[in-house]
Amino acid sequence: MTGRGPADTPDSRGCLRVPSLRGDMADLVIDADRLFDGTDAEPIADGRLLVSEGRVEAVGTQEDLDVPADADHRSYAGTAIPGLVDAHLHLWGARSMDPFEWLKRTDTHAAARATTDLRDLLAAGFTTVRDVGSGTGIGPRSAVDEGAIPGPRVYTSGLAMSQTGGHGDSHFLPHQWVREEDPRGVSTLADGPAECRKEARKRIREGADLVKIMTTGGVLSEKDHPRQSQMTDAEISAVVEEANRVDIPVASHAQGAPGVKNALRNGVDTIEHGIWLDDEAVDLFHETGATLVPTLAVMHRICERGAEHGLPEYGLEKAYEAREAHFESARKAHEAGVPVALGTDFLGPDLLPHGENALEAELFVDEVGMSEREAIHAGTGAAARTVPDDDVGTLEPGNHADVVVLNGTPFTDITALRDVATVFKGGEEVTLLDQ
Repeated sequence: MTGRGPADTPDSRGCLRVPSLRGDMADLVIDADRLFDGTDAEPIADGRLLVSEGRVEAVGTQEDLDVPADADHRSYAGTAIPGLVDAHLHLWGARSMDPFEWLKRTDTHAAARATTDLRDLLAAGFTTVRDVGSGTGIGPRSAVDEGAIPGPRVYTSGLAMSQTGGHGDSHFLPHQWVREEDPRGVSTLADGPAECRKEARKRIREGADLVKIMTTGGVLSEKDHPRQSQMTDAEISAVVEEANRVDIPVASHAQGAPGVKNALRNGVDTIEHGIWLDDEAVDLFHETGATLVPTLAVMHRICERGAEHGLPEYGLEKAYEAREAHFESARKAHEAGVPVALGTDFLGPDLLPHGENALEAELFVDEVGMSEREAIHAGTGAAARTVPDDDVGTLEPGNHADVVVLNGTPFTDITALRDVATVFKGGEEVTLLDQ
């Protein structure tokens, strides 16, 4: 993501203006002992953020930027960072890891539960999320946009797309039941380029912000394996072509290297999971500019506590097999300079609860070898690469004034991301943190 520069910042009428570097137009000023803007720049000591009409006007030091007399001036002893971005989760309203329990929910029940999940995400400092596979994401997104419920900015794919028998197909159900596109599942089925093209067009018609496909098997699908490739080149290409027509990205669930490479060669924008990356796959990331969203948190939680939460044995076996390779692939990608974004694959149950999404950043530090600042960047500027808008994830002039103030210092202790003092979304302080 590249934020707008000072000369490119539109005002409320869509005209261009040059922000005042002295704060003449600011209506909110946020001071913090440390301020990180979400880019590759170093944190600013005694930082100051000027906000006008919900967007960043200027970022600098308290010495360099003046405070207008009529501005709302807030001072904090902690650390201010951009609102965090979870680039891979599901607003599914799940409260169990039992696949049969998922089938018992109605779409309205799931959407109602998702409103609670959105509050928990916002309270945890996640002001933007990417919902990559649910039948209920569009409704909550619209409710947040119109101000009916509190929540992060939501970018959703709606239901993902899977081949028959692939990851996303409910293998334990009669085929015809799954073909009926019940939104309680994660995917609709599409076979052949024509069906894939039509399903992509249906997502666009529904108002999806991106399209999600499955190009390998998965850990929690019963009758396939993460190393197995799924969808043909022609099928992937048909989806990408339709998404490109309307300038929205394509995300691919891809775990084994062959399926990762097929997705990248055919133009997808993000690879979700990427468990067994090889050197050729890494080269393709560089050639295409794609982003990796590893989702280490879901694998970590499944291996640590999945048996306690009723996960099927086939899922546990595949997770144990993949765990170390998953960490190793994320390390390989990071060391090679591939853009790596924070995403958890959390669903909502006690095992994978929304609100504990900072776990992914902790795993980046503990298992991947990122510095704390790199891990924070993965959850801000890097994660913002995965959404179609360019005005979130960094505190650059013109971007949304989404800010998390932390009590501690995450640059020396990444767990400080969990210690949220306050959250601003669009320059407005979130008031639900203690509720």
